[in-house]
Amino acid sequence: MTTLTRDGRAPRSRWRALFWAIPFALVVMVVVVVVARNVRDLPAVQSFMATYPGDSALPATTASGFPAFVEWQHVLNSFFLLFILKSGWQVRSKKRPSAFWIRRNDGLIRTPTRPVRIGVNTWLHLAVDVLWILNGAVFYVLIFCTDQWTRIVPTRWDVFPNAVTTAIRYASLNWPTNDGWANYNALQLISYFVTVFLAAPLALATGIRMMPGLAHRLRSLDRVFPVRVARGIHVVVMVYFVAFIIVHVTLVLSTGAVRNLNHMYAGRDDLSWIGFSIFAGTVVLMVVLWFAARPSVVGRLAGMTGTVRK
Repeated sequence: MTTLTRDGRAPRSRWRALFWAIPFALVVMVVVVVVARNVRDLPAVQSFMATYPGDSALPATTASGFPAFVEWQHVLNSFFLLFILKSGWQVRSKKRPSAFWIRRNDGLIRTPTRPVRIGVNTWLHLAVDVLWILNGAVFYVLIFCTDQWTRIVPTRWDVFPNAVTTAIRYASLNWPTNDGWANYNALQLISYFVTVFLAAPLALATGIRMMPGLAHRLRSLDRVFPVRVARGIHVVVMVYFVAFIIVHVTLVLSTGAVRNLNHMYAGRDDLSWIGFSIFAGTVVLMVVLWFAARPSVVGRLAGMTGTVRK
C-alpha cells in the first residue's frame, strides 16, 4: 500500500519512478520497432504473412457496417468508462473523501442490518458502474440478437496466426489497411473479445467481491477468492482498460480518422465530417462533465439517493 502525505499526495518516489518510466518506455518502443522491422523482412516471416494476411474471414451471413445501437452504446460506454476510471482512481488514492453517503434503509431496498457508510467517491464509482453494467447487458442482448457478435467473437482458428501478422505490422509501423466497415483485422477482433467478454466481467466480479457491505457478508469466499486478490485483479483490469483506450484512440485517429469516426459515431462509410463532429461534441461534453464533477456536485447527486454527511 502506498503511503500518502498529509495533503493526500503520493510521495516523491512515485513521481520519480514515473519520470524515469517515460523514457524507458520510449526506448522499449524503439527497440520493438527495430526488431519487428528486421523480423518482418525474414523470408520465412514474409511467407507466413502471405499465408495469413491479417484478416480472419467472417461468416457469409455477416453484414457490413454497424447498426445504430453500436454507435450510441459506444458513446455511452465512453462516458461511463471515463467516470469509472476517474472515481476508481480517487478511491484508490486513499484520500479522505469530502463527504460520506449512507443508504436510506427504506423503500424497495431494506436490510436487517444498518447500511454501510461509504465515501461519495465510492458512491460515484458504484453509481456509474450500475449504468455501465446496464449498458453492457443491453449490448450483449443486441449483438446476439443480430449478427454483430461474429465481428468480435473468433469463429475460425486462423484468427490467431492472422493476429500474429497484424501484430508484426503494427510493431514495425507498417500498419494494416483493412476495411473496418466490413471486417476488423484479427488483432482487433481478439482485443475486442478480450475487452468485452473477459476484462469487463472480471471488473464486475472483482468489484462485487470488494463492494462495501458485501465484502463482509462474502467472507466465506476468503479461502478461494480473498478480497486482496480481488483488489489486485481489479487494479490490473483498470490498467488494461487505460492501455486499451490509449491504443484504441491512437489507432483510430492515425489510421484514417475521418472514415473511422464515421464508422463509430455516424454509421456511415464515407469521408464526410459528421462522425468527427459527433466525436468532437462528445469529447467537449466529457471534458465539461469531468470538471463539473466536483465534490459538491457529486455530494448533491448522492443526496438524491441517500443521506450525505461530512
